Amino acid sequence: MRDADRQLPLAGEIFLDHVGHFVRDAQAASRALARLGFAPTPVSVQMNPGAGTPTGTGNVTAMLSRGYLEMLFKTADTPLGQELDAAAARYPGVHLVAFSVADAKAAHVRLAATGFRMRPLVEMQRPVNTGSGQGTAAFTVARVERDEMPEGRIQMLTHHTEDMVWQPRWLAHPNGALALTRVVIAVADVAEAAGRFARFTGRTARTAEGGRTIELDRGRIDILAADAFAALLPGLPVPSLPFIGAYGLAVRSLASLEARLAAGGGATRRLDNVLVVRFPDELGHGAWLFTEAGVS
Repeated sequence: MRDADRQLPLAGEIFLDHVGHFVRDAQAASRALARLGFAPTPVSVQMNPGAGTPTGTGNVTAMLSRGYLEMLFKTADTPLGQELDAAAARYPGVHLVAFSVADAKAAHVRLAATGFRMRPLVEMQRPVNTGSGQGTAAFTVARVERDEMPEGRIQMLTHHTEDMVWQPRWLAHPNGALALTRVVIAVADVAEAAGRFARFTGRTARTAEGGRTIELDRGRIDILAADAFAALLPGLPVPSLPFIGAYGLAVRSLASLEARLAAGGGATRRLDNVLVVRFPDELGHGAWLFTEAGVS
């Protein structure tokens, strides 16, 4: 299956849009990203449109030519901020996986029809500096109720302001990062989790080594048993299950990336055509799986 080569989905497509690390210190997370060759955006505080009140979280992002990485931190003691605290207490690291669709409202209806308990559809905004003034990034987000997806904050969204979110000045990374390609989740019950993610995404889960894989129109989800995850990433502790423990990034050159990471103090390990890099402490538990663009 060839990934769609555009930032946003059309019609019934579904893309792996971004992953979110829950972090304690936004500035420390930003410095860690920069140290390892990413070009992080400035800190942004998310607001509820109309009311002008904080949602309870803010972010720093690393925008990619396809998808992005988000570092989320607490800004207020709201239900959303409290959820972030609770998840980070279980383990610091990735607790959010977001899929983009053309119509979040339709996705909300579909998810409810397939048996998910849904929260109300949410319109979200965050201020964006455009380099020549202030702009606004706007999203519609479809979320399930807490514990419907125990892996974390698993959600659908529709982007309304592509140009605000993916500004060209933030897409060039010294480490050559280009695209978010996959997310790897360790679970206690592969069949149950894979069935639930298949129902959530509307895509089929196929058998793969150690678990199941769900191919999307861009990106994929790998759901592994704990022992298969440990075999894939030996030496990476699994703090608790379920665990969103790794995700894939395509880069221009693995050789250039290795040199950059070595200069920034990042420890690397090769697994065939994959370069495994543990997250720095500032980003929590887990690992990046880097591959060279065009090499599967």
